[in-house]
Amino acid sequence: MIIRTATTMPTGITTIMTDATTLARLMTWLSPAFPVGAFAYSHGLERAIHDGLIADRASLVAWLDALLEGGSGWNDAVLLAEAWRSASAGAGLVAVAELAIAMAGSRERHMETTLQGGAFVDAMTAWGGGEPASGEGLMPYSVAVGAAAARHAIRLEDALVAYLHAFASNLVQASVRLVPLGQRDGVGALAALEPVVLRVARKAAASTLDDLGSCTLVADIMAMNHETQYSRVFRS
Repeated sequence: MIIRTATTMPTGITTIMTDATTLARLMTWLSPAFPVGAFAYSHGLERAIHDGLIADRASLVAWLDALLEGGSGWNDAVLLAEAWRSASAGAGLVAVAELAIAMAGSRERHMETTLQGGAFVDAMTAWGGGEPASGEGLMPYSVAVGAAAARHAIRLEDALVAYLHAFASNLVQASVRLVPLGQRDGVGALAALEPVVLRVARKAAASTLDDLGSCTLVADIMAMNHETQYSRVFRS
């Protein structure tokens, strides 16, 4: 049975959304088939693997756990939540978008978030528009997803779970190719990260911009070093 829920947005607009519709949209928007080019980015993992910092399932899970709990994954979740709140209130996204861009710690991280964000906005026209306009400038990926979720009456925590799962899944798949890991180890890594994704999503849903911050310096350095890596498969 499909349960229909009425969601009242802060703007006073009430939207009827089914749980099944929400699920289908999130699965589509954050699936590998959605044309944002996520498959082309390793978020610095290619360099970490090259330098021997990630060599098996355990080291991959530890690396991604750190990114989700206190690194770029956490910051993305906080920024997504802020974008969701801004869009829900009918406010502009310029401030949060500029902050997200400023928090991209390297040239490749900047490219990764802005190119994926722009591609996401372009692809969202299939749902009838109403997404961030070109006048709002560069649109980082997390900000674009958060705004789209709000404008389509999708619960914040649901959007966060889907976004963080896609973030982890894409990096696991990159590691399956690069380490290389077997598919069983890839699935095992995702299973191990499931409670982390859920916990971080709950925490981020109640976050504010004061909660932004990263303590994954090695991951940031790997992202910077990837820019000069001689032989590369991924763009970041």
